Amino acid sequence: MDLGAITKYSALHAKPSGLILQYGTAGFRTKAEHLDHVMFRMGLLAVLRSKQTKSTIGVMVTASHNPEEDNGVKLVDPLGEMLAPSWEEHATCLANAEEQDMQRVLIDISEKEAVNLQQDAFVVIGRDTRPSSEKLSQSVIDGVTVLGGQFHDYGLLTTPQLHYMVYCRNTGGRYGKATIEGYYQKLSKAFVELTKQASCCGDEYRSLKVDCANGIGALKLREMEHYFSQGLSVQLFNDGSKGKLNHLCGADFVKSHQKPPQGMEIKSNERCCSFDGDADRIVYYYHDADGHFHLIDGDKIATLISSFLKELLVEIGESLNIGVVQTAYANGSSTRYLEEVMKVPVYCTKTGVKHLHHKAQEFDIGVYFEANGHGTALFSTAVEMKIKQSAEQLEDKKRKAAKMLENIIDLFNQVADRRVISTTNAERQAVTPPGLQEAINDLVKKYKLSRAFVRPSGTEDVVRVYAEADSQESADHLAHEVSLAVFQLAGGIGERPQPGF
Repeated sequence: MDLGAITKYSALHAKPSGLILQYGTAGFRTKAEHLDHVMFRMGLLAVLRSKQTKSTIGVMVTASHNPEEDNGVKLVDPLGEMLAPSWEEHATCLANAEEQDMQRVLIDISEKEAVNLQQDAFVVIGRDTRPSSEKLSQSVIDGVTVLGGQFHDYGLLTTPQLHYMVYCRNTGGRYGKATIEGYYQKLSKAFVELTKQASCCGDEYRSLKVDCANGIGALKLREMEHYFSQGLSVQLFNDGSKGKLNHLCGADFVKSHQKPPQGMEIKSNERCCSFDGDADRIVYYYHDADGHFHLIDGDKIATLISSFLKELLVEIGESLNIGVVQTAYANGSSTRYLEEVMKVPVYCTKTGVKHLHHKAQEFDIGVYFEANGHGTALFSTAVEMKIKQSAEQLEDKKRKAAKMLENIIDLFNQVADRRVISTTNAERQAVTPPGLQEAINDLVKKYKLSRAFVRPSGTEDVVRVYAEADSQESADHLAHEVSLAVFQLAGGIGERPQPGF
């Protein structure tokens, strides 16, 4: 480790005085102008992690659903997973270290994790379409190179594409080719084969309107479109040609406002969906014949997927352990339906896709989707092999069901300091500040079939408020009252929360 060179380069990526950041549920996020030093240091950390694991590590430059002026960075572990928790702590420590402490912190990390500094390191890098992303990506490269790591810069990628590249490289190509073309070929082939065996009534079911949030999803979906052949017709909206990233569009906007994004006109029963800025969230929606808006969010997607998978397993005669993983944000009715009607066990974790992912790995088939549209279905290696064998050996009806399974496998309040609020019980109960949980409990008692909770956001400088009741009106009232309690007890600043906040 050339500490002199590191010190020299670090001075070119100096940390702003007094800035403290936390590696949250999806890495670091803040205003782009404050991130240069963080990007450089995450390049350093990625090299150390690569040396320790003897694997390729990914670095994604994105702030996902945040406004265009923000940016962020997260590291991707060897199997395409979120960074290990112990290394999140290292990331926070390194990002916040003063210049004179940089050498000591790097040495401490290397010693604590028994990093062999002579080991080769390889890092792959991707970025979204934000104006700040290219320059910040170069800062990551500076960090990688000064520590002697090798790298491949994929340039513009969706976040799922970078996760795919990391996994492919660390499985020696067994999962797929670590190229954009390999990604398109693998997913489109699985999609086309799956839809061939799905029931369909008319060509209208093969068309889809896609809100791309003025982000990277538009560019990549346009590249991928011809791989679908005649299997799917997509029409892109908010494609980045005009409008700001995530402004009045995208999955987060549609989920929060319960209405279509700006710039997309919807006729009755047209199928529509929205990505977020880095295309790792998706929600579906439509207008019925009476013009009413219907959202198929992560809760409903998880319910549909798990129900479909269970039906296919019954059809091929396999009894496997299926589990659905949710967060406290999940709609209570979806939880009850899964447990009481579908007889599928449901588990609750803290908010953040990394927490859901780790829990889902405990099952033969684990399904997880946050309400905002983050999610997937996981299959254990043993299940993958069993299903592939079934697809070859069973009679026609069962073989088709097994083949479908095989294809599926491939496929705000503002406060002075959000950290004043701490939580427990999968973030459903507030521990601090004193009196907040008691106030929430009293408010919930006023409404039928209600619940509410608050938590500090892991991606933005806000406090999230969730409320659920037997009617929209009651839920709105409860949300407003809980917001006032947060404002009063957690050091709210600015204007008091208004109804319909």
